[in-house]
Amino acid sequence: MDLLHSVGVQATCYLQESLMDFRDWFLFISAAADLRTTFFVFFPICFHLKESVGIRLIWVAVIGDWLNLVFKWILFGQRPYWWVHETDFYGNAPPPVIQQFPITCETGPGSPSGHAMGSSGVYYVLVTALLSQLLPLQPNTLIARCLHGLLWAGFWAVQVCVCLSRVFLAAHFPHQVISGVVSGMVVAEVFVRIRFIYNTSLWHYVGTTLFLFGFALVFYLLLKMLGVDLLWTLEKAHKWCERPEWVHIDTTPFASLLRNLGILFGLGVGLHSPLYAGSCKGKQGRRWTFRLSCIVVSLLILHLFDTFELPTDRERLFYALTFCKSACAHICAVALIPGGISWLLRQAEKKDL
Repeated sequence: MDLLHSVGVQATCYLQESLMDFRDWFLFISAAADLRTTFFVFFPICFHLKESVGIRLIWVAVIGDWLNLVFKWILFGQRPYWWVHETDFYGNAPPPVIQQFPITCETGPGSPSGHAMGSSGVYYVLVTALLSQLLPLQPNTLIARCLHGLLWAGFWAVQVCVCLSRVFLAAHFPHQVISGVVSGMVVAEVFVRIRFIYNTSLWHYVGTTLFLFGFALVFYLLLKMLGVDLLWTLEKAHKWCERPEWVHIDTTPFASLLRNLGILFGLGVGLHSPLYAGSCKGKQGRRWTFRLSCIVVSLLILHLFDTFELPTDRERLFYALTFCKSACAHICAVALIPGGISWLLRQAEKKDL
């Protein structure tokens, strides 16, 4: 693996030397590829335009990131920004110098890349959803073929940008981002064929949330009893990150796990709320003014939730609040906001009569 890692470090050095002028672009791409963008931007747009796409987006993102966590705990993947300082591969020769950035110092293992896996899964859902909506009747026409090619070209352009970004930032090795892209597409393709998620019960959401959390916790505790510390990367991040403020608690494995599970739980509660049934599933739900209003207000409210900072001095409290914050945000987007807008529109209609 040292040889593979050394090739990856050379790739990082080459990108940083050749494309440093595109630093801000790579920082933007990496930030946009975070699943936070999916949960707080893509989801409200997709959900209020077509509920099934929004639901599938959440399931693919949450299950994909959970699998990514399990893979990382099993594979013990290194990250370039600490491996280059600890390896004996270079012997007495000085190791290559790679630059770090504010979002380089993630605290989890590196393989496979969570950004690449999440990005490929999410954009796979978006592309397949667009194709199913735009090309259902005339799939063999020239326009249809051009659109099909254009959407998939855009998909691969995004994945290449995400992969280059993660390697440029010294957050991942090339083989980690490639495996992430492939894994994300596999998860998304599986959920294209799964239908029960669109009409499952609230108890199924609760059970899934408990199972995913319980499995991860038991797996962590079991390996810890066997002497395997699955949080071994935290020490490396604090040791080798150039600036302590670049190490963020919200990049730890349990922080992302509880954020994702809170979102899945919030989706389930929202979908089974009377407010959702009375608004999105009623007459209002078929009106474009209602849907567009829900999108705009949801984006605003979710942005406020996203920018609300939680206290980080107590780790367990931070994890609990992360779950609650994510759940509340998506209950608002799925049920409370549509219910409120539906009520306002009904009041406006009564005044017009």
